[in-house]
Amino acid sequence: MNEVISYLNECGVFFISTVDGAKPKVRPFGFVMDYEGKLCICTSNKKPFFSQIKSNPSVEICSSKGAKWMRLQGNAVVCTTPESQAKALAVMPMLSGMYSVGDGSFEIIAIEDGIADFNTMTGEHHQVTL
Repeated sequence: MNEVISYLNECGVFFISTVDGAKPKVRPFGFVMDYEGKLCICTSNKKPFFSQIKSNPSVEICSSKGAKWMRLQGNAVVCTTPESQAKALAVMPMLSGMYSVGDGSFEIIAIEDGIADFNTMTGEHHQVTL
């Protein structure tokens, strides 16, 4: 899992796809952390992303840098606690401009049952299971 988090942080921006009804939706994210051995992201429960993962937790994350890319498939599971929120704010202090612990909208989401596929333009491939 550390390899996946390190790579996402190295890329800076990564994209997460969800399903909205029968249509795919993709949006950029820039925050990821390890919380209690889980790869976690954050969002607001007021955003369509949150409603989409509640209806269908299957997500895919995609990121690339240079000639290397990663696709991560998994299930988005809400794991919000005051402790997970506090850690997110410590990892990325700029989030405090949007969220605070216990504010009623700040959600922490774990990606569970994840499988990350790393690939390169030269055909190299390896897989990491979360």
